[in-house]
Amino acid sequence: MGIDLEGKIALVTGSSGGIGRACALMLAKAGAKVAVNYLGSKAQAEEAAQEIRQAGGEAAVFQADVTVPEQIDAMLRGIQKQLGGTVDLLVNNAGHMVQRVPNIELTEEHYSRVMDVNMKSTAFVSKAVLPGMRDKGYGRIVNMSSVAAHNGGGPGASIYAASKAAILSYTKGLAKEAAGSGITVNCVSPGFIGNTAFHAAFTPDAARQATVKSIPLGREGTPEDVAGAVLFLLSDLASYLTGETIEVNGGMFMR
Repeated sequence: MGIDLEGKIALVTGSSGGIGRACALMLAKAGAKVAVNYLGSKAQAEEAAQEIRQAGGEAAVFQADVTVPEQIDAMLRGIQKQLGGTVDLLVNNAGHMVQRVPNIELTEEHYSRVMDVNMKSTAFVSKAVLPGMRDKGYGRIVNMSSVAAHNGGGPGASIYAASKAAILSYTKGLAKEAAGSGITVNCVSPGFIGNTAFHAAFTPDAARQATVKSIPLGREGTPEDVAGAVLFLLSDLASYLTGETIEVNGGMFMR
């Protein structure tokens, strides 16, 4: 049984690179029209959209800071105009650790930036797409957590870990609220995923090698590994799953 998303409109936040880009490409291959969202990497976002079009899919690029509700609303108006409808499938991928900050050095500015880009963006993009999904009696939302939500993260990442743990709980709460409208809400929790800007910026090579050695499957993950789980949760194969989290970590954390 193949996965067919033909006729569905998908929004993937933060999809100019890494996991978000892999999700956008995979959803397009399954037939969805894809809204590629970016904050500052316009060229990369255009490249992702062009790759989708060259493969015969449909994509449009939208710049928006998804921590700002007014920009989210403007993006959704653009999606409706350019892709011909409201969002059916949402992947709340946008997120960042910003930088490693020990708690003894924590500032209110850092706390707010991390919580906003991870938790606030997830909540307010979800809020913005819910009316359209409710009107159709159908919708799929996938949020992006992290193994850090379970283990507290690495040095200086406690606020990031807390924001990702909040997403786990939010997913369950929203799943309960939305279930009566035919909307499922689930979560993906990646472990150590290579080929991403996150680890290029925050993980020294020695730490990377040590982490890979601790993974039972013996390798770091790829953005496509995460995108496969996202695709499953957005498909009809997962129509009876809601409020759940899939751990994509090669066995480094098992529940």
